[in-house]
Amino acid sequence: MMSPELSNWILALGGMVLLATAFGCLIVWVSRRFKVAGNPIVEEINAILPQTQCGQCNYPGCKPYAEAIAAGEAPINQCPPGGQEGIKKLADLLDVEVLELNPENGQEEVDQVVEIVEPDCIGCTKCIQVCPVDAIVGAAKHMHTVILDECTGCDLCIPACPVDCIIKIPAPMPATLQRSPKPDLLRTIQEAQSW
Repeated sequence: MMSPELSNWILALGGMVLLATAFGCLIVWVSRRFKVAGNPIVEEINAILPQTQCGQCNYPGCKPYAEAIAAGEAPINQCPPGGQEGIKKLADLLDVEVLELNPENGQEEVDQVVEIVEPDCIGCTKCIQVCPVDAIVGAAKHMHTVILDECTGCDLCIPACPVDCIIKIPAPMPATLQRSPKPDLLRTIQEAQSW
C-alpha cells in the first residue's frame, strides 16, 4: 500500500504532465492556426537578383533589396550586376515600366571576378573581413587566395586591400560548360540490347 504522501506526489506529477501536454497541444494549434506566411513575391524578386551581395543598390544584400522592391520602397533599377536584363525580368514580374539602370549605383559590366596577386599579399585579412560570400581564404600574415567559383565579383575587397594586390579578371567559364557531356545512358542500353 502506498503512503498518502507518495500518492499525493504522484497525483501532482501526473497533473503537471497532463497540464504541460495540454499547453503543448494548445501552442501547436495556435502556431498552425495563426501562421504568418512570408511574402512570396519577395522570394521571386530575390530569385531574379544576381546574389552578388555587393551593396551597390544601397542595401546590405540582395534579399533586403528584394524586400524593399516588394514593399515599393525601392525602384527596380538599382542593381548593376543584374544589368538591364535583370531590370527587364523584374519589370515583367511586377508588371511595371522597364527603367534604365540608375548610373548612381554603377555601370553594367561583363561578368568579372577578383584575383589576388599572391606574391604581393601581406596577409592582412582585410579582404576576408569584407567578402560577403566568404570567397577569400587565408590566414593572418599568410598569403590569401580567391575561390573563383564562389566569387560574385562584388569588388568590395578591392578598396579594402592596403597593398592593392587584388585585381579584376574575366569570370571563368562555369565548370558545367567546360566538362564534356556524359554519354546518354538510355541510348547506350538500347544499343546494347539491339546487338
